[in-house]
Amino acid sequence: MLEGLGFNLELLGSHSYVVRKLHELCPKDEKALRAAFTKYKHPRFFKVFVGGMPYGDTKRYDEKVRSASTEQLATLIKTCGFLLQTKAYLLWQKP
Repeated sequence: MLEGLGFNLELLGSHSYVVRKLHELCPKDEKALRAAFTKYKHPRFFKVFVGGMPYGDTKRYDEKVRSASTEQLATLIKTCGFLLQTKAYLLWQKP
């Protein structure tokens, strides 16, 4: 979805880049982006709006996404960037 809207996935960690791209979106694309966030729920997305609750509330989350500011949408997109990163876990044993 983000690539289709013109976002560079490698730059999703940059707040200024994400905000600039959000300002460039037409209202139709912004509405589609909000719909994608309401459709594909992830526990990390819930924390953007309801930090005090461990799992959040689905109904409240949907309402918050629909009325989210540009800054809040940017935070959701940055969270996507974090989730897209390849994780590497290093394990070692004590000698």
